Amino acid sequence: MSIRLTDDEAWAAIEAAHTGILTTLRADGRPITLPTWFVVVDRTVCLRTPVGSKKVARVRRDPRASFLVEHGEQWQALFGVHLSGQLRTVTDDTEQAHVHGALDEKYRDYRLAPDAMPETARQAYATFAVLRLAPEGRLLTWDNSRMRPPS
Repeated sequence: MSIRLTDDEAWAAIEAAHTGILTTLRADGRPITLPTWFVVVDRTVCLRTPVGSKKVARVRRDPRASFLVEHGEQWQALFGVHLSGQLRTVTDDTEQAHVHGALDEKYRDYRLAPDAMPETARQAYATFAVLRLAPEGRLLTWDNSRMRPPS
């Protein structure tokens, strides 16, 4: 049996993941990799970030990005789905509202109440940009638990 997942299995795994790892490019071309909360909408990865964040500036300068979800501590349990594509700012109000609602629902139990944040954090998180990563090419997937030792 192959360790690769089908596209349906890969997207189901992405949807089920709690935190993704997003990589964007700095002005000098060096990658910067950060954890992010996200939702899947029509087989794209959607997230939000403060409108004044460096992530937004990096995306405007160079939309190339990659995204990874993974788990497993022992070799036989290693699992991952990686995709690359173009990360764009969502400008449509209806799409933005849909992503905000989906993120609020998915992470309701994990968020800090605004009044529990320092004022500077409250201000930074007052206005969000919504970003959407549309994959290009094949998803890179692996699930080592599918590997069977020779008989």
